Amino acid sequence: MAAPVPVTEQAIALSFTNREWWTVIHGMGLGAVFLLAFAGGLAELYSLKPALMTREGVVKRMRRVRIGVTAMAVTAWATVITGTWVVYPWYREKIPTSARSQLLADPDTADWHEFGMEWKEHIAWLSPILATAVAFIVWYYGPGLIRHNRVRHTTIGLFVLAFLFAAIAGALGAFITKVAPVQ
Repeated sequence: MAAPVPVTEQAIALSFTNREWWTVIHGMGLGAVFLLAFAGGLAELYSLKPALMTREGVVKRMRRVRIGVTAMAVTAWATVITGTWVVYPWYREKIPTSARSQLLADPDTADWHEFGMEWKEHIAWLSPILATAVAFIVWYYGPGLIRHNRVRHTTIGLFVLAFLFAAIAGALGAFITKVAPVQ
C-alpha cells in the first residue's frame, strides 16, 4: 500500500479565476443546458405524429416542444455571445502568454489555431441561427406540424444541424482549451 500523500493548504484550496469561471459557464454550464434542450426538443419534435396524438396530448406536447426548441435557441445564443465577447478576447490577447500566442508559437500546435479556432469561430454562429429558425417554425406552425410531415422533417433536420454545428464548435473549443487554456 502506498504511503498517503500529505495534504497541503494548496491542495485543499480550490478556486477559479474570473476567466476560468466564464469559461466554465460558457462551455460546461450553457453546454449542459443546450444538450438537455436539444434532447427534449428532438424527442418532442419526433413524437409529433398523428398516430401518437390525442386531442389532450396535442396541447401538452406542443407546450413541451415550444419550450424545448426555444430553450435551445436561447441557450445557443447565450453560448455564442459569451464565447465571442467574453472568452474569445482573452484567447486572442496580443501578449506572449495568451492561448493564441502559445498555439502559434509552436509549429506542432499552430494548426489548432489555424484550422480549429478559425473554423470554430464561424461555425458556432450557425447553431443559434438554425435553432432560432426551428423555434420560429414550431411557433408558427404549432399543431400544424403534426399534419405537415415534410415541414416537421425539415424542422428536425435543421434542429439536428444546429446541434451538430454546436457539437463541432464545442469539441474544437474543448480540444483547443486542453492544448492552450485561457489564463
